[in-house]
Amino acid sequence: MIQKRFTSKLVGAAAIASTLALFSCTSKTLMPDNGAHVLMNQVAFYPEGDKILVLDSAYTGEVEFRDMNNELAYVSEVAEVKQSPFSGAPRYIVDFSGLDIEGKYQVVAGDMRQTLEVKSGALRDVAKAALKAFYYQRSGVEIEAKYAGKWARPLGHPDTNVMVHPTAATKERPAGTIISSPFGWYDAGDYNKYIVNSAYSIGIMLQMYETIPEYFEKFDVDIPETGNGVPDLLDEIYFNLKWMATMQDTDGGLYHKLTTPNFEAFIMPSECKQQRYVVQKSVTASYDYAACMAMVARIYAKYDLYAEFAKEMLESAKKAYKWAKANPTALYFQGKNNEKYDPDVVTGEYGDFNASDEQLWAATELYISTGDESYWKDTKTLWPKSYGLSSWGNVASIAQWELISKDNFVSTDEAFEHRKYFNDYIETLEAKFAQSDFACAYGAVAKDFHWGCLSEGCCNAGAEILRAYKKTGLPKYRTMAVSNADYILGRNPMRNCYVTGFGYKSTKNPHQRLSHADGIEDPLPGFLAGGPNPGKQDGLTYPCDYPDMCYLDDMNSYASNEIAINWNASLVAFLACLDDVMSNLEQY
Repeated sequence: MIQKRFTSKLVGAAAIASTLALFSCTSKTLMPDNGAHVLMNQVAFYPEGDKILVLDSAYTGEVEFRDMNNELAYVSEVAEVKQSPFSGAPRYIVDFSGLDIEGKYQVVAGDMRQTLEVKSGALRDVAKAALKAFYYQRSGVEIEAKYAGKWARPLGHPDTNVMVHPTAATKERPAGTIISSPFGWYDAGDYNKYIVNSAYSIGIMLQMYETIPEYFEKFDVDIPETGNGVPDLLDEIYFNLKWMATMQDTDGGLYHKLTTPNFEAFIMPSECKQQRYVVQKSVTASYDYAACMAMVARIYAKYDLYAEFAKEMLESAKKAYKWAKANPTALYFQGKNNEKYDPDVVTGEYGDFNASDEQLWAATELYISTGDESYWKDTKTLWPKSYGLSSWGNVASIAQWELISKDNFVSTDEAFEHRKYFNDYIETLEAKFAQSDFACAYGAVAKDFHWGCLSEGCCNAGAEILRAYKKTGLPKYRTMAVSNADYILGRNPMRNCYVTGFGYKSTKNPHQRLSHADGIEDPLPGFLAGGPNPGKQDGLTYPCDYPDMCYLDDMNSYASNEIAINWNASLVAFLACLDDVMSNLEQY
């Protein structure tokens, strides 16, 4: 936690009269915002939570916090000054955690001014919007005005006429065979659907559901299924699950993806005309599917509406696992496929050189859901010797957390060993927090910035920190988790809220066909941008080359400004857990 090497104080009404003359802003009318150099969470702060802002313009005086009547409510100072590890620019860190009365305020630091809000459930609306975003990504159904407002759209991609690609051909289903594979979520800024990323996205949300099920019971986001007696999170996930089930071939293997040969233009789904295909069965897709459906089997079984589906998916998961184990070399290499088969497919690859982590995850979830020792036996040779953040291409830590947290494994030596790995990883985040120029457990080193970094690095790290907090109750972990949320929502060198539809300076032009083809100025709300990416794989000219500022709010910047279901899944999991913690501090 930041050391408060300064004096800060709440100012009572009686004290204001005698001290008001000391401050620069004495008018009853608030001065216009001039917050270009005030970097902070642009959404809201929890009353009892840590509150940090950063000034990136030189400042050494007192920092005032005034209510909307321009009455002085709180005073703070710069706690410490740190330099950017990339540009060397100074950052003036201000802690105003003592401002714990709900309300809207203006921060005043010299001629720098910006508004902020303190309220209970501060980030709940962002968490809900992040889940509601999946509704906007639904394929094969009309998106209704009742739930989507101005972003309503007609049905697109019914996917009842999907062709088997030559890479996926079998005797039972030769190339050109037509199958039906409707529903599911569009994967990202494109209109294709991918098993690997779908399973991963669902996996991290379901794992968080098992951590805080009571929270999600009340987490309504206004989708067609709201009010059916099942948490909206599970209803929304089911919309994608029923598509995934159609992607299993008769032998148990999973088609890697459902796709057009080429990415569609920036047009609406109802205007798309390319033929869609299911492409090669892969070992990674099959293991990921098995893991996901094994989780579904135990989570959905308690709801009458989905009990039969849960039972069917457990058998489906077993079948997928069996196929994957029998086909260990069935990795997906798009370039090699294109050398042999037509039509060429150039959409998202989700390729992988190693399926051992996918098998570990699948075997672990199947063991938890079935108690079958054969799955536990398979896991024993696959456990990694360290702990790290998960991604669609490395799902080992999802399995490791199951090992650490589930009662099934509490007494095992493996659980003890992996708790140590987890603790070692959390210590690396503590070190980042200590050196950060933004008082954050993310962004202190160049390798924190890459394609999808705000999800895989910032959100996923935040979720892991919250796990440490729930295990220990140590306030430093709560502080670190809040810092990661603040970074995403505006306390960053770009002064950008990276979630569409929130904040006073937010992502406006995501690389997302739906947001640019609908003729509506505002982007679809609740989507997390990928974030700064020094790789700049889109070939565009960025305004800055510093790793933490390699971001371009441009629809063509797919390397820094695309959206994706896995990125939003991490945002849902992180912010929901954070909101649960901050709303129930008495439990800790």
